[in-house]
Amino acid sequence: MNTQINNSKLQGKRVIIMGGTSGIGLATAQAAAGEGANVVIVSSNQQRINDALAILPDTATGYSVDLSNEQNIKSFFDGIGNFDHLVYTAGENLSLIYLNEMDLEKAHDFFNLRYWGALASLKYGAPHINQGGSVSLMSGTANVRPGAGWLLGASICGAMDGLTRAMAVELAPIRVNAVSAGVIKTNLWNSIPEADREGMYKYYGDILLVKRVGEAEDVALAFTYLMKQQFGTGQVITVDGGTVLV
Repeated sequence: MNTQINNSKLQGKRVIIMGGTSGIGLATAQAAAGEGANVVIVSSNQQRINDALAILPDTATGYSVDLSNEQNIKSFFDGIGNFDHLVYTAGENLSLIYLNEMDLEKAHDFFNLRYWGALASLKYGAPHINQGGSVSLMSGTANVRPGAGWLLGASICGAMDGLTRAMAVELAPIRVNAVSAGVIKTNLWNSIPEADREGMYKYYGDILLVKRVGEAEDVALAFTYLMKQQFGTGQVITVDGGTVLV
């Protein structure tokens, strides 16, 4: 195991994970730390930071930052120093929202954390990324395979895919990529009633090519790959159990 860590391209690298206290973000923090990276997790919830740090190596650190506030993001990056990889997985709980029921003012809020927070992190974080470093963003298959009630999810995923490609060009030679996830079993679905949530997991587990829904660790492997590889940029890596094919 030690030999594997010592040979990892993440050994000794500094990795900042925005939204790294639960779900995919925490799984990515664990995966990167397991390969020898010095992980920095960022969240607006101090208790979640404390809970996450309790299961991460002693080298991990955590910061409480309101990722819906541009000035707070700027202040964080102004004080954090240089680092190697930036991963943005922050997001609010997911829910199905239908057009005829939508409150447009509240719909605007959907973009604050997932899109504007990511964009602000790129703006203020990119100048501090070391040579050979990268940015990895969070997207989803709702962009290419939406269902009823997914209009906001599809919209934000489409925006993230476009942002990935545009930033790969503008921030070059920093590599900018994204992971497009399918249905992943995380606490982001907790706003959906438990019976409905379990029914959704069963439905997708039955129809997906791999016969199960995803786990946070499945997506974390994609994020660690994007940090370690050195040639791909502007790409959206799909990890969805075959969602887009069925």
